[in-house]
Amino acid sequence: MTYPHLELSAHAHDRAGQRRTDDAWIDERWADPETRVLVVSGTRVRPLDGALDWVAPGDAPEGVRVLLGDRDGRTWFAVITDAALAKAEQGEWHPLRGLLPLLTGEAVAGAPLVFHALGLAEWHWATRFCPRCAGALEPAAAGHELRCTQCGKAQFPRTDPAVIMLVTHGEPGADDERCLLGRQAVWPEGRFSTLAGFCEPGETLEDAVRREVLEEVGVRVGEVAYFGNQPWPLPASLMLGMVGRAETTDILVDEHEIEEARWFTRTEMREQAESGVLLLPSGVSISRSLVENWYGGQLPGHW
Repeated sequence: MTYPHLELSAHAHDRAGQRRTDDAWIDERWADPETRVLVVSGTRVRPLDGALDWVAPGDAPEGVRVLLGDRDGRTWFAVITDAALAKAEQGEWHPLRGLLPLLTGEAVAGAPLVFHALGLAEWHWATRFCPRCAGALEPAAAGHELRCTQCGKAQFPRTDPAVIMLVTHGEPGADDERCLLGRQAVWPEGRFSTLAGFCEPGETLEDAVRREVLEEVGVRVGEVAYFGNQPWPLPASLMLGMVGRAETTDILVDEHEIEEARWFTRTEMREQAESGVLLLPSGVSISRSLVENWYGGQLPGHW
C-alpha cells in the first residue's frame, strides 16, 4: 500500500549545503534564467491559476534570498519579502496549510521544496532577536543562519519533534480489535483523528506516546513501535508516526485538548466513514496513513 504522506517527501532535492557560503556560485546560479524562485511574503505564498508560481530570478522581488538546492538540472531558491504584500492582497496569499491541496498529482514532486522554503520563512518570521543578548539578527549562509550583529552568536533553524500515534487494543487483525481516535472541541461534528503531541526535553519517542495518550484520554499504553515520519512545517514540526498497544481501555478525556475519544472496530470505522458520520483526516496526512494501515485499505471521506 502506498501512503500519501510519504509522497510529500518522496522527491527530495539536493540541498547543496556546501554551497550556502559560496557567494560566487550563488550569484552564478541566480543569473541562470532556468533557475526558479518561490516568492514568500512573510510566511505566505500566492498561487497562480491554481498552481504554485515559481518565477525566474529576474521576476522575483527584493528580499532575503534563500538557497533551496538543486533538482531536475535546475537550482531552486525562495525569496522572503516583507509581509506587507500578503497584507495588501488578502485572500490571494496562502499559508502552507492552504497550499496542501495544490501539492497533489504531478505537483507533489515540489512538496519538499515548498516545505523547505516555508519552514525557513516561518523561522525567519519568528526569530527576530538574539536570545542571548536581544541584539538584531542578520541572515547568513543563504538564509539558513541568523547571526547576531552584537554578540556574533549564530542561530539555526529548529525542528520540533512531535509524536502522532494510532493506539490499538485487542488481538492484531481480529474482528474485535479496536483503534482509538479523538476529536478537539473546535472541530466540526464527526471529525476524528489520531492523538498527537510534542516530545518534551529528555524524553524518548516511546515515552512521549505513553505520556500524551495518558494525559489526553487516560489510556495506558505499553508497547510502542515506529511507523514513519512526515515533515510538517506548521510552523516547524517533524511528525513521527507511532503505533501503540493499549493496556487499558477506559477513556477519561482531559477536556482541554480532547473533547471526545472513542474506540472503533474496523467494521464500525468503515460503516461510519461510508455514511459520513465519521470524517477522517485528509490523504496527505500521516494520521490518515496510520489509520488506513491499521484498517488494511483505503477508506471513504476526509476532512
